[in-house]
Amino acid sequence: MAVSDEKLRSLLSAKVIAVVGMSKDPLKYGHKVGAYLKGHGYRIVPVNPSAEEILGERSYPSLLDVPEQLQKEIELVDIFRPSDDVPPIVAQAVELRRRHGKVRGVWMQLGIANEAAAEMAEKAGLEVVMDRCIMLEHKRLRR
Repeated sequence: MAVSDEKLRSLLSAKVIAVVGMSKDPLKYGHKVGAYLKGHGYRIVPVNPSAEEILGERSYPSLLDVPEQLQKEIELVDIFRPSDDVPPIVAQAVELRRRHGKVRGVWMQLGIANEAAAEMAEKAGLEVVMDRCIMLEHKRLRR
C-alpha cells in the first residue's frame, strides 16, 4: 500500500497523537518514538494498560479509556502492537472517529501490517499507513 508524501505530511500535521503500545522502557522504540514526537511539539497520549504514566503523560489502558475531552483531540493513532493485535485497536480508532470526528488516520509502525484492519479503517474514512516508522518519516519529510 503506497502512501504519498503529501498524505504523510497531512497526517503528520496532527497535533495530538495517541501512541498505542507505547513502552515505559526508554531503550525500546515504542518509547523512543513517543519521546521523539513529544520533543517535536506533538501532544502524545500513551496507551499502555501496564503503565500509569509515560514521559510525564498519563497512560490509559485503551483508546476508549482516554477521558472524553482528550478523545475529542486525538487526530492520529500510532500503533506499536503486533499485527494480530491491530484490528481491535483500529476498531477503537473508528469508534473515536464516529463519536468525535477528529481521528484522521491510523499509523502502523515498521514491521506492523494488517490488511483487514486497514480495510476497516479506510471504510470508516481513515487514512492508513502500514509498516512505516512515524519518526523516520517525520525526519525524512522535514529535510
